[in-house]
Amino acid sequence: MEEKYQHLEGSGGMAQALEKEKSRRKRSIWIVVASVVGILVLVAVAVIAWYFSTHKNNGSNGSGGNPGKSGDSTGNNTPNDGSDPSIFELDSRLHKSFYGMAYTPEGSQLPNCGNSLENVIKDIQILSQLTTRVRLYGADCNQSALVLEAIKQTKVDMQVFLGNYPIPDDNTPYERQRDIIKEALQTYGADHVAGVTVGNEFMLNYLTGQGVQDPNGIIGQQGAAILKANIEDTRQMIDGLQLSKHIPVGNSDAGSFFSNSVLTDVEYGMSNVHAWFANTTAEGAAPWVFQFFDENNVQPAALLPNKPKMYIAETGWPTKSSDAGNANNGGSDASVPNLQVFIDNFVCQANSNNVGYFFFEYFDEQWKDAMFGGVEGWWGLFNADRTLKDITIPDCPAP
Repeated sequence: MEEKYQHLEGSGGMAQALEKEKSRRKRSIWIVVASVVGILVLVAVAVIAWYFSTHKNNGSNGSGGNPGKSGDSTGNNTPNDGSDPSIFELDSRLHKSFYGMAYTPEGSQLPNCGNSLENVIKDIQILSQLTTRVRLYGADCNQSALVLEAIKQTKVDMQVFLGNYPIPDDNTPYERQRDIIKEALQTYGADHVAGVTVGNEFMLNYLTGQGVQDPNGIIGQQGAAILKANIEDTRQMIDGLQLSKHIPVGNSDAGSFFSNSVLTDVEYGMSNVHAWFANTTAEGAAPWVFQFFDENNVQPAALLPNKPKMYIAETGWPTKSSDAGNANNGGSDASVPNLQVFIDNFVCQANSNNVGYFFFEYFDEQWKDAMFGGVEGWWGLFNADRTLKDITIPDCPAP
């Protein structure tokens, strides 16, 4: 090699050519080096970006394996960046221990509809940490579609009992809500619909409006005929949609006001059973609910030819009264500690005994307080601002 280079240096042209070749090789090497370094930098940036995007939220939201993280002390459960409602913070104080929950989206009362998808999404995110079922009371203000859209966006495990709230002296509200429910079913299908409940305390309102009590008497039969026509009309509406999943049709009423004629025409009944209005103590409330429901609803329904499935549509304990006269029911106070007593005595036992129930209710409803006063607006597990009251949610998974 040494002799070869000595020979080339002896010729000026060849020496210059060699130097140019060396220079080109050096430039090529540096170009290659620079390219490799650039690629490595880009790869490193991509890896770092991927790492932080996938690890900024740890854990799971408990609903379909979507990522989330523990909530803060306020109980707020909002999307981390607002872009994906299926990624939300979990509240470690909450457990899926309730069979179902009674729910009306905030601002769902005519004529001033004020509900919003944003708020319903927040509610479904919270409710999905408590239960896999909710029941609605009516369909006005598009609440059926809002709830189904929120379930779609949050991707949670949730079934909904849609509701139609007819009134005895005017069939227009029934027809309006029927059409709203129909449109929601056409849009979202039946995957997350557990049933359609026609009527909520219809017979109670019909009978008391005429000063009688017997749901199976002559006047009761008149009211039942109105309700049964609506039930059959709803069933025909659902059948006409030819959905891939069967949707049962049911009825909800006060525990003492079920019409046998109505129950014979439905697949399920939902019974409002409140120990508070029976003037029990907080400690005696849960046993009273179980006994009343079994004797007045479960056993009689089992004697009917269709044997409709019976649920407790509402049960709970108020935490406050807007006036002193209703702050005590004659047995115990309306208070947060007594709500805790009822929860402790009712929830896990109901789960163990396979009692289907919808706890009343998710949050305090200010419109009820404004309209009715007393304890009516103060039955929530959460305050109206969606902060959890000073209670402990039991940890006993619901069936």
